[in-house]
Amino acid sequence: MSVVTAVIEARGLVKRYGSTLALDGLDLTVRQGEVHGYLGPNGAGKSTTIRILLGLARASSGRVAVLGGDPWRDAAHLHRRIASIPGDVALWPALSGGETVDLLVRLRGGDVRGEAYRRRRAELVEAFRFDPSKAARSYSKGNRQKVALLAALAHPADLYVFDEPTSGLDPLMEEVFTREVGQLARRGATVLLSSHLLGEVERLCDRVSILRAGRVVESGTLAELQHLTRTAVSFERGDLTAEDLVRIPGAHDLEIAEGRVALTLDSDAVAAALPELGALGVTGLRVAPPSLEDLFLRHYGEAA
Repeated sequence: MSVVTAVIEARGLVKRYGSTLALDGLDLTVRQGEVHGYLGPNGAGKSTTIRILLGLARASSGRVAVLGGDPWRDAAHLHRRIASIPGDVALWPALSGGETVDLLVRLRGGDVRGEAYRRRRAELVEAFRFDPSKAARSYSKGNRQKVALLAALAHPADLYVFDEPTSGLDPLMEEVFTREVGQLARRGATVLLSSHLLGEVERLCDRVSILRAGRVVESGTLAELQHLTRTAVSFERGDLTAEDLVRIPGAHDLEIAEGRVALTLDSDAVAAALPELGALGVTGLRVAPPSLEDLFLRHYGEAA
């Protein structure tokens, strides 16, 4: 049986900024070869976690390992194996976009004169419809984001850390990014993806972790987490009576409006409810399985 190696392992991670507690005993595991979604609202601690993983900040306490090394002590070595995109991209204004991409790749130890790199860079320039000849000072937010994307994707890495990577991109470019991440996953690279776009995470990620007030409150595959939410069910009322409807096992939030019955079912109770719905002869049945957004809003809706 193969052993899955943890590329990122954090245990009891605490980070204080003065009297502010940014991380409060955070536990996080990202396995080799997976695309791992990292979710939470502003202020939950996502960017603080990423800064610690990249060696840009030092944890107040706890332990953390990235690619088997200490991100604070071994930062120079680890950054040759890590490609990252920050949440807010700032560039040297006098350099062109292409010069900036080459510089960032060189800082990671890449050979920007090599044929493989030049070919890969050209592919990405075309895919992202990017003009590398313009000075960075002239770029829009979306084009600044493309510089960071090209620098991260043009030279292979073992670990990719993306903090809101599609910020400022139009939907077409978001699809290009989705395709590129899929290629990374097929190559066996590991990706930590922090994003507010739940649809993006749902399409790309093998596992997700949800952060709340500096702690991971849920972690697992989407299938493992969906049992924590409810499935929405609706159908035509027809001549069904209230007594008929209460026979549906596991039903919650029963509502009748405009001739339709709407209810929710615990997701692990759907299989038991379907035969009863069939026995009632319901028509116009609609079943909407829970989404990652449902799970996310459940946590933060309860907090609100």
